[in-house]
Amino acid sequence: MAHIASSAKISQRHRQRLQEKFPEVRFSFYEGIHEVLEQAADADGLITYGEDLTGERLRRLPRLRWIHVISAGVEQLPFSELEQAGILVTNSRGIHEVPMGEYTVAVMLDWVRKLSVFRDRQRERRWDPSIRVGELAGKTAAILGAGAIGQGIAKRLQAFDMKVWGVNTTGKPLPQFDQVGTLADLKPILEEADFVVVTLPHTPQTEGLLGEEAFGWMKPTSFLINIARGPVVVERALLRALNQRQIGGAVLDVFDQEPLQEDHPFWEMDNLLITPHISGRSPLYMTRALEIFERNLPVYLSGNGAYINRLDLSRGY
Repeated sequence: MAHIASSAKISQRHRQRLQEKFPEVRFSFYEGIHEVLEQAADADGLITYGEDLTGERLRRLPRLRWIHVISAGVEQLPFSELEQAGILVTNSRGIHEVPMGEYTVAVMLDWVRKLSVFRDRQRERRWDPSIRVGELAGKTAAILGAGAIGQGIAKRLQAFDMKVWGVNTTGKPLPQFDQVGTLADLKPILEEADFVVVTLPHTPQTEGLLGEEAFGWMKPTSFLINIARGPVVVERALLRALNQRQIGGAVLDVFDQEPLQEDHPFWEMDNLLITPHISGRSPLYMTRALEIFERNLPVYLSGNGAYINRLDLSRGY
């Protein structure tokens, strides 16, 4: 009998559903990886958020053959050890399309329609029709990372009559985008974009991608949205670009260090909105993540079929 352990906190409702749907599987649900190591060392499958595994912990799970990560981000996984051990890894890429797409549209509308400014005026009991607002229609958005999340964002922005650029590794056209390029095309793409949305994974190739040079290519009115991973953007360079009004503004949902330090200068910026890594939050998060697991589990049990979102461990995503 397959034994699947979970180091991720899963509600009783979801536990019951899995047990009823797969009675041939032994499930063990825990509050964290330490309980898994102590009580389920014989597990051959693991459900995890992906941030709790190390090479040493993998060695304490000698029967492990499959890991399903119930998030899209996998940069904290010990890839070399996983590849060496021959462990299959899948993730929940794609489940964030709706919440992160809506988040992106929300902050863009807030920026052009100045809703946060009007909220400040309301607190001051000040009637101020002089504030200039804008539109999304006719503007250009560059989405760096044209995967499932990027495509979901593009689909929503098309509804606002925006021109949408995408960036991926191949430059292969995609129906959600007006044009698609590669990182080699980054300079002309940033020069044209009114909005730059970052959804790229954090890899050695993307770390520090948006730094001083990239901000120099952007328009002084352009708006940056980072919902990917903090290290893709060089924070010191962004701070300088915002202070010097080299770009118009930014929204950051991710940072080099989280939580963001209380004394970080980002907190004081008047052209920056900070959110605490919540762009992918949704009341349907776990339901969507486990739907992918449930579709992959029969493949694992039978050895037949193709896995959804199987990672290439040699590439890190």
